[in-house]
Amino acid sequence: MIDLHLHTTASDGESTPAGLVAEARAAGLSTIAVTDHDTTAAIDEVVRHAGGVLDVVPGIEVTAVESGRDVHVLGYFIDPTSPELQAFLVRQRDVRRQRMVTMVERLRALGVRVPDETIMIAVDDRTRSVGRPLLARAIVEAGYATDIADAFDKYLGAGRPAFVERSGLGAADVVAVIVRAGGLPSLAHPGTTRRDDLIPSLAGAGLAAIEVFHSDHDAAATDKYRTVARDHGLAMTGGSDYHGPGTSRSRFLGRVALPAGDFARLVERLPPARRP
Repeated sequence: MIDLHLHTTASDGESTPAGLVAEARAAGLSTIAVTDHDTTAAIDEVVRHAGGVLDVVPGIEVTAVESGRDVHVLGYFIDPTSPELQAFLVRQRDVRRQRMVTMVERLRALGVRVPDETIMIAVDDRTRSVGRPLLARAIVEAGYATDIADAFDKYLGAGRPAFVERSGLGAADVVAVIVRAGGLPSLAHPGTTRRDDLIPSLAGAGLAAIEVFHSDHDAAATDKYRTVARDHGLAMTGGSDYHGPGTSRSRFLGRVALPAGDFARLVERLPPARRP
């Protein structure tokens, strides 16, 4: 069973690299991709813990920005040592940290005081990719919201009082960065992003695939994006988007996966010398 969309504590996941490997094995997975947001920090440790029992695809999930909205682009079979990629990811994480600091300042102005230590330890770790889920959990722990969804509804969602709009490269530029790092770019969970208008131009810019199989895609969305991928000559990717035990998609680990035939067709897009 193949799951190409998994997160660790290097970004917004709850599982350590070792924990993720154990959870993936328990769920019956055979091939996994670590796709942390804007960081490759967990890949080597996941490979080490996998120990050849699980096949590990080096991956990434990069946040692009289109008209002020996030568009996530997955990258597979990337070279994590690419100097250009790593310099780009440092810039991405710097933007994330500054956004976090500004949101904390806005929360304080509202009288919402989150635990400084929890936030600043994460912000000071330059290898870690921080985002709103971390801040939402801190808001819940401090007693200002009942759960993460409530924290977004009250403070962190778009248009809410502590929200800070993201800045960054557009999706086509992110696709180009992934391609230059030897990777195969895939548009993440298009059924939730709802930017189908970007797909034709991204396909022309080097997009290799669309994430057809995802925990947030129902049968109709899966069928729709299977057709979209075929119409644009794109491969298909898929995975649970697992963020750890007890998180919103945890029940889909081992249930939402990429069919082996589609994985083989994705691999065929690599140069022969680089195919696993």
